[in-house]
Amino acid sequence: MNQKIEKNLYVDIGIDDRARKKIAEILQAILADEYILYTETRNYHWNVTGDRFNDLHKFFESQYTELSTIIDDVAERIRSIGERPDGTLTAFLKTGRVQENLTNDIDSDTMILRLLSGHQSLIRNLRTDLIACLEKYGDAGTNNFLTDLMEKHEKMAWMLRSFLN
Repeated sequence: MNQKIEKNLYVDIGIDDRARKKIAEILQAILADEYILYTETRNYHWNVTGDRFNDLHKFFESQYTELSTIIDDVAERIRSIGERPDGTLTAFLKTGRVQENLTNDIDSDTMILRLLSGHQSLIRNLRTDLIACLEKYGDAGTNNFLTDLMEKHEKMAWMLRSFLN
C-alpha cells in the first residue's frame, strides 16, 4: 500500500489510540450485553404461552427487533472509532455483563421480570460507561451515543414494567 493511502487510513479523530481501545472495550461489553438480551428476548418470543400469548408474542418481537437495530448501531460505533467488534458468541459470553438466563420453561410474568432485570442492569452499566467515555477518555460522541442508547433501554424497561401492572 502506498504511503498516501496508509496516511489516510490512520484514525485521527482527536482521541489517542489507547483511549480508542478502551472505549472499544466498553462498547464491546455493551455489544455483548445487547446480544445476550436480544437472544433472551427472541427465546421468550418463541416460547411464550398462556392467555396473553398473542400480545406478548408481538411485544417480544417488537423488543427484539429494536435490540437488533441497537446491536448493529453499537458494532458500527466500534468501527467508527477505528476498532473492530468481535461478533462471536464466545466473545459475547466472555465480555457480557448481563446474565444469560438458561431456563425456558417459565411463565410469562417471569419472562417479563427477567427481561426487565436485563434492561435495568444494562441501564446501570450504561450510566457508568457513558461517564467514563466522556470524563476519562474525552469521547463526547460515544457519550452521546450511550446516552441515547440508555434512553431506549429506559423506555423498553418501562414497557416491560407496564405489562406487569
